[in-house]
Amino acid sequence: MNYKSVFRPDLFEGQTHIVTGGGSGIGRCTAHELSGLGAKVIIIGRKEEKLQKVAAEIKEDGGLCAIAPCDIRNEESVKEVIKSIVEQHGAIHGLVNNAGGQFPAPLLAINKKGWDAVIATNLTGGFLVAREVFNQSMCSHGGAIVNIVADMWSGMPGMGHSGAARAGMVNFTQTAAYEWGGAGVRVNAVAPGWITSSGMETYPESFKAVIKQLKAAVPLGRLGNEAEVSASICFLLCPAASFISGTTIRVDGAASQGNTAIYPLRAHSKSVPYDGFHREVVPGLFLDEGE
Repeated sequence: MNYKSVFRPDLFEGQTHIVTGGGSGIGRCTAHELSGLGAKVIIIGRKEEKLQKVAAEIKEDGGLCAIAPCDIRNEESVKEVIKSIVEQHGAIHGLVNNAGGQFPAPLLAINKKGWDAVIATNLTGGFLVAREVFNQSMCSHGGAIVNIVADMWSGMPGMGHSGAARAGMVNFTQTAAYEWGGAGVRVNAVAPGWITSSGMETYPESFKAVIKQLKAAVPLGRLGNEAEVSASICFLLCPAASFISGTTIRVDGAASQGNTAIYPLRAHSKSVPYDGFHREVVPGLFLDEGE
C-alpha cells in the first residue's frame, strides 16, 4: 500500500523538504505524504531510533528519506544540522516546523523550568530552525515554511505554557511572512485541534480520560486524524498556495468556534474521516471506542 494523497504524485518531485519532529505523530505522517508526492524528505528529531524507523518505512514504500538527529532547542546544533543538510542535499524547498511538546498543568503549578522547556520546544526551537533554513538556503531561491501550532484561540487552560508558545509562533509566522516575502519565501501555519495522534499516548492516565471525552465538544462529532492535518500542510507547501502567506489554517472540526455551555452539541456520526495514511497507528486509548 502507498499513501492515498489527494495531490498528484509528482507534486514535489526534485524538491527537498525538512520535517522536524518527524519520528512520530503528525510529523511522521507528513513525511510519508511528502515522500509519496516525490520529495526527498529530511526528518529531524532528538531520538535517532525513532527517525531511523520512519526513514525505513518511507524507503520500504519507495520514497527518499534521510535523518538528521538534532535538539532544535540548541542554537549551535541547529546551525550545524541545517548546514549539513544543505551541503549533502542542496537547496531546501520546504520546511515543516512540527516538533513540539507539552504537559498538562494549571498555571499555578508550572515552575520556571517547565515553562522554559515548553517555550523552548514550541517557540524558540521553531524560530531557530526557520531562521537557519532561511539564512542558509531559502533567502537565495525562495521556498515555503509551515509552522505547526495548536488550538489556543480562546486561551489554553490546563496548558498555558503551550498556549503562550503557540500564540507566539502564530505571530512569528505573520512577521516572517512579511519580512521574508521579498525573498520569495511564504510562511504559514496549521493549527491542529484534537487529533488521534501518537502524542496522545504521552499524557498521564488521568488526562487520557479527559481526551476520550473531547469529541463531545467538536461540532463535527469526532476527533481528527493525522492525514487531515498533513493534507493542509502539503497544500500550503504546494504551488496552488503561491499567494497565501502569513495565515493559519485551523484543522479542528470547528471546535474553536463556539462554546458548548452556550450552544450545546448533539452526538452524531455524519462526519467521515479522511483515510489517507496507509501506516496510521491509532492510539490505544481510542481502540475500544472505534475512533
